[in-house]
Amino acid sequence: MASWYVAIILGVIEGLTEFLPVSSTGHLILTGHLLGFTGPKADTFEIVIQLGAILAVVALYWERFIGLLKNDPEKSFSGKKGLWLLFLTSLPASVVGLATHKYIKAYLFSPFTVACALAVGAILIFIVEGMDKTERSTTLDEITPMQALGVGLFQCLALWPGFSRSAATIMGGMLLGIRRTVAAEYSFIAAVPIMFAATGYDFMKSYGLFKVDDLIFLAVGFGVSFISAWIAIKAFIYLLGKLTLRPFAVYRLILVPLIFMFL
Repeated sequence: MASWYVAIILGVIEGLTEFLPVSSTGHLILTGHLLGFTGPKADTFEIVIQLGAILAVVALYWERFIGLLKNDPEKSFSGKKGLWLLFLTSLPASVVGLATHKYIKAYLFSPFTVACALAVGAILIFIVEGMDKTERSTTLDEITPMQALGVGLFQCLALWPGFSRSAATIMGGMLLGIRRTVAAEYSFIAAVPIMFAATGYDFMKSYGLFKVDDLIFLAVGFGVSFISAWIAIKAFIYLLGKLTLRPFAVYRLILVPLIFMFL
């Protein structure tokens, strides 16, 4: 297995980028190439640290997740209705992802395709931020089934590594009339079921690659990812109350030529 510092570096990158509109998958692919940490074990390690980032969302929004277990008359995003919204959001990408999984793994996980996705996503961020939009949903409890399904359709863009699931769902939510900060929070929560399903599916196929000696390496990456994601989510929501998504689009465009320069 790779040195322990690789686990820390990748854990930090995963945690900081998983829920920002800059693509964690893209950053992990690029960093893995730079560190020489690639192949089946590296792919499975990325699954483990993604789980760490997902659990940070569960920890931060635990009241919302507990609320999904029973109907709350004062909160629309609870009980069966809340679960129905998450199902609608998860459905499109789940279907398309299962149908195209082998193709995506074979052809889209490369620095070149990541760079293209980063550029396209950045351009779309500028377009969406420049459009006039009416905010119809200013809290999670005002999100409608049609908005949830629409966000799910936009989430399919994130199947292109480098595009960013966060960018796709937040932009989709904004276009559908959801306030930017609320779209971000819904993006975080909606990520949990589909990411658990996707990472669980991949992990079941490849967990046998690891030995007992690798557990410390995996644990370090998992823990670092959890802490980094916690910090990133809190900071991102704070910044979205004051900024647009444009700075993240600029960052994506700066990153594109660097990819071609160093890889």
